[in-house]
Amino acid sequence: MSYFAKIGAMLLGVGASLSACVETQNYATRFGSPVPDSLSISSRSSIPDDLETSMQVYLTGYSFWDNTPPGSAQIARPVIHSRAGGIGTYSDPITLAVGHAKFGSHSRMDFPTGTRFYVPSLKKYAIVEDLCGDGPLPQNGPCHSGHQGLPWIDIYVGGRSVDKSAVNKCMYSITGIQSVLVNPAAGHPVVPGEIATSTCRL
Repeated sequence: MSYFAKIGAMLLGVGASLSACVETQNYATRFGSPVPDSLSISSRSSIPDDLETSMQVYLTGYSFWDNTPPGSAQIARPVIHSRAGGIGTYSDPITLAVGHAKFGSHSRMDFPTGTRFYVPSLKKYAIVEDLCGDGPLPQNGPCHSGHQGLPWIDIYVGGRSVDKSAVNKCMYSITGIQSVLVNPAAGHPVVPGEIATSTCRL
């Protein structure tokens, strides 16, 4: 899915394409070592599904240009959208990808399909509709392992109508550790529109 985590996976020797935003640089320097699976999973599975909860995450972005396959808006777990999209409102949240672990033909997602998030720094709602990390062992990649003990989530920035290099700059600008709300209530402030052309103001 995204250019930046694919670079991280290659530096780790993982033969998978991943959806996440990082620049081409030494993975260990930027992200540190992956956290143990037991830590990253337990912190995610203990969130009540009917209660707005604040948590710290590592947020990255993926775009139309570095999705899997590149130049597409395909998603793996459609809920509201048949393709990656959304404008960030509660009723039309933006597609979000999360890590997963594959066991044979089955995948266990780090957050269930349909889980809503609210990202205050972007003023956007998002919904889990995609997988971050592919290949035979996505659990060995950074999306599932997390970053500094925090869950890794990857939001779709769009960008089909925008120059690829500008979209990459947009994704880099939103990358970092942030507080988000899981299972958010309606009514939080929203700046509607795809991230590449609204929040990043390209």
